[in-house]
Amino acid sequence: MVFRKLPGVSASGMGLRLSQKFVFLIFLSGLVTLCFGALFFLPDSVRLKRLFLSKTEIQPVTAGSRSENDVTVKRPKEQEQRGLTPAKGDAGTKPKVIRKPPAPHEETDGGRAQEELTLSRSKAESGSERVTSTDPHSVSDTFNFKKFHRCLLKPPLGRDNGKPADPKTNERREKVKEMMKFAWDNYKTYAWGKNELRPLTKNGHIGNMFGGLRGASIIDSLDTLYIMGLMDEYYEAQEWVQNNLDLNSNGEASLFEVNIRYVGGLLAAYYLTGEELYKNKALELGEKLLPAFNTPTGIPRGVINLGSGTSWSWGWASAGSSILAEFGTLHLEFVHLTELSNNPIYTEKVMNIRKLLNKIEKPHGLYPNFLSPVSGNWVQHHVSIGGLGDSFYEYLIKSYLMSDKTDEEAKDMYYSALQAIEANLVQKSPGGLTYVAEWRGGILDHKMGHLACFSGGMIGIGADDGEPEKRQHYLDLAAEITHTCHESYTRSDTKLGPEAFRFDSGAEATANRLSDRYYILRPEVIESYMYMWRLTHDPKYREWGWEAVEALERYCRVESGFSGIRDVYSMTVSHDNMQQSFFLSETLKYLYLLFSDDDLLSLEDWVFNTEAHPLPIIRKSCLLDDTTQEKMVSE
Repeated sequence: MVFRKLPGVSASGMGLRLSQKFVFLIFLSGLVTLCFGALFFLPDSVRLKRLFLSKTEIQPVTAGSRSENDVTVKRPKEQEQRGLTPAKGDAGTKPKVIRKPPAPHEETDGGRAQEELTLSRSKAESGSERVTSTDPHSVSDTFNFKKFHRCLLKPPLGRDNGKPADPKTNERREKVKEMMKFAWDNYKTYAWGKNELRPLTKNGHIGNMFGGLRGASIIDSLDTLYIMGLMDEYYEAQEWVQNNLDLNSNGEASLFEVNIRYVGGLLAAYYLTGEELYKNKALELGEKLLPAFNTPTGIPRGVINLGSGTSWSWGWASAGSSILAEFGTLHLEFVHLTELSNNPIYTEKVMNIRKLLNKIEKPHGLYPNFLSPVSGNWVQHHVSIGGLGDSFYEYLIKSYLMSDKTDEEAKDMYYSALQAIEANLVQKSPGGLTYVAEWRGGILDHKMGHLACFSGGMIGIGADDGEPEKRQHYLDLAAEITHTCHESYTRSDTKLGPEAFRFDSGAEATANRLSDRYYILRPEVIESYMYMWRLTHDPKYREWGWEAVEALERYCRVESGFSGIRDVYSMTVSHDNMQQSFFLSETLKYLYLLFSDDDLLSLEDWVFNTEAHPLPIIRKSCLLDDTTQEKMVSE
């Protein structure tokens, strides 16, 4: 091809101009690259990156995260010791149940709390660095923790960590905190990594409920240590979870116990702190529970091998049946597993259980305790809101509350069940005590278990969502049941309640069988005190809680921890040598909350699973608004 020479331009001059243009183009391209690169270092860089990067390239944003290869947990000194300062004097009682007037809360746009909510104590109080999980099961950015916390109405730990203004109440709260530290320190000294402490023999207990999983007391204590501000102890627990919690076990595990203690404990720890470690472990464990649902009806069996996925029913369960309280106490945790994983399978599993329960006939509207996972029919007509049945009812009302009161099916099921319970099981003793009997094929057994004493709190938190004309009635019923359970404590020599108490043969709220006289550090009565305090602010509930603290200290505290006792009617106590993990998770946590201000884990934002692990209310409308806004920005 022939190139024509431009008139008046020499070859050397033409080459000079071309080299100048080339240098200019290099300079221009460098300037453009620098400008675009600077965008990624602007404060709101994540949203800008979404303009240019595909979704899979965006890494989750976690405040203070560290290299994924650096897994050592740092334990910073807290800037301040959060102190002891109590609330108003708790004297006098009120003749009628009076609701606490609702406290106004500050709202910003969309009813969301201000952006500067505390995301985690480790960030807000100590600026600590985070543990970044190296877990191969780590999930992608399916859940935005910061966005989620913006949808809370109040900071999780309250304005001042729930510290009451009254010196007396704060002194009591600090006593409970000391009890927790004492229980934890002895567990760490004598049973570290085991499931529970045997305080008399100073060794650990593994047991056979958890299928080879270890550290039940550690997982159960994470959120309790955190909300109490026992940060050195919390970081010890976190480090153990990071380095020692092995989910590749191969033994018989209770689906129910693993779910409420391990899954619930890990979920609560994640929602309070934002540590990805806990989320990843919870999702990994949740996946291991799914094979239990592989039955003809989708009703899970009660026992599962976490390694092989094989499941079966308890040997003592009638005709290979599944237990109402076990398959009915999965909903809260499984809905949150779906929320965190963006995998609908967990919600589908628990909604299938509801679907079957709504379809089958219920005698007198009641739910018997035994159901065949093969046929989907009731096996026995034994009904109890104590053992075998209890937390099924609790999870109905809490599912409704956790859904931000959008789960109408759960609400309808709860109030229908409560109506049937009132019509068939609620009784009044000759001495005027309201109790909930058990029902065996139409015959009432006038016995109430300690486990059933949770129902005072349950009926209380559901009172305001019933029919308007029955709301005061439900609050009164909750108070009457809580009063009866308190009576079961006061009528014993130790001022601790028996495992079951009766209302026949002239006895009221007392155990007349030796086999019912034991107390294993259970929380249910104290749980109802806490709820009733928050609902009414009647000072008697704090006084009753303090009575329980004094009794625990006098009869259950031993040299190396806390132990249950075999006979609450004997002041010469015989200890059972077991510090149950639920004592740290439930009993001490509910006592601490009882002596704290209401904004510490506010009931406006949190529900507690049946192991007292706090799970947040899911405000879909708030989360949807944020998602929509982000899409608009990216577009």
